[in-house]
Amino acid sequence: MTALTVALLLVVASAVILRWRRPAWYWLAFGVAFAAVRVLFQYTSVMDACGLTVPPSRWRLALARLANRPVPESRAPRILRLRPTRTGLVLRLKLRPGQDAFDVSASCDRLRHSFAMYGVTSRELRSGVVEVRMTGYDVLKRVQMPAKTDPAPMRVPVALREDGAVHYRDYRAVPHGLTLGATESGKSVYQRNLVAGLAPMNVALVGIDCKQGVELFPLARRFSALADNPDTALDLLEALVTHMEGVYQLIRAQQRITVNVSDAEIAADIWDLPDHLRPVPVVVLVDEVAELALFATKDEEKRRDRIITALVRLAQLGRAAGIYLEICGQRFGSELGKGITMLRAQLTGRTAHRVNDESSANMAFGDISPDAVLAAIQIPTDTPGIAVTGDSSGGWARIRAPHTTLRQAVNLCNKHADRTPDLPALAPFRPVVGTPAPSSEPLAKAAPATV
Repeated sequence: MTALTVALLLVVASAVILRWRRPAWYWLAFGVAFAAVRVLFQYTSVMDACGLTVPPSRWRLALARLANRPVPESRAPRILRLRPTRTGLVLRLKLRPGQDAFDVSASCDRLRHSFAMYGVTSRELRSGVVEVRMTGYDVLKRVQMPAKTDPAPMRVPVALREDGAVHYRDYRAVPHGLTLGATESGKSVYQRNLVAGLAPMNVALVGIDCKQGVELFPLARRFSALADNPDTALDLLEALVTHMEGVYQLIRAQQRITVNVSDAEIAADIWDLPDHLRPVPVVVLVDEVAELALFATKDEEKRRDRIITALVRLAQLGRAAGIYLEICGQRFGSELGKGITMLRAQLTGRTAHRVNDESSANMAFGDISPDAVLAAIQIPTDTPGIAVTGDSSGGWARIRAPHTTLRQAVNLCNKHADRTPDLPALAPFRPVVGTPAPSSEPLAKAAPATV
């Protein structure tokens, strides 16, 4: 056996092992080259088979007749750029006259089979230009976030999308969000990633965890206010409404609307204020909204109505004051009582993990995209953390947050505890914490709050 044969066998064995154990490494080492060659060589025939070609134009037919040449073939979209990524290929196409971006989107599944890729998605960049993103392996099976992300103020990299891109939770673009999911579907891990991403930022975290605080109270060092029961939650929400009114008074005082002030200097929200006057933004995390909406007695019903009213006011008016809502729950339908659908209408960002029935998925995406509803009810039970995210534009995607243990989230919150702002309106609800526990000590999911 020659040395060349031995080397070839070693390369093949390495490729097989990498594809089995490290698909990302296999893709970068071997897969990207094979896939690029396959796409370029099969491109015209695949586009023709998928119905993504157009017949020759009249002037081309006329030129062929004048030159006594064969009839020109149908033309596929022109490739503007083929760019490899760490998870797949990005193909930028220039559509031919008569083609539409929806034609490419409707053919994504056929393109996936034809090019032997794991997944194919498309989006329109501008008129006549479509970007097709192909993934070479299941990036959601073992989530590995890129070493370099693009965070910004109030913009948190929280998960990985099925096309290999990073999913960001941008509070300035989508102020309020709703997260649904059954028990053990991955909501808690998604919430921990949000807290871990927000911890290093200049932001006040406010938590409402009516499960006696088992989810949020271990992270108390980074929270400016916490509530673990509906009574305290009501007082906290009404204090937030008072804080919001104070912020609006500050904005009004700084608007300086006169005939001599240019439009760029007129303040309409906290982000238009000077840095030394800008109040700290507030993110309110509600762990289980049903615990705030359910009631058994008349007194509890009155408390519930006041809680929902405060939440609706914060959702309708809080954005300009820098108050953002992140509400989680297993269900979020009209059975929770009056005012719930009004609150849901204000929650633009929607994320649904595995749900137990179709009606729960309809609560998240029924008014946005029927396709997203179908994708949400198809999430298997053996893949916790898989979710479908969408917004009011009708676009949606499958995502998965990296697994973050409660211990890791606690360590991050303890590390950035000095960034916890003191808000006078929320001072009565500031959690009382002692000396942080060593990071080596295990912390169970249902551990009591640190005191």
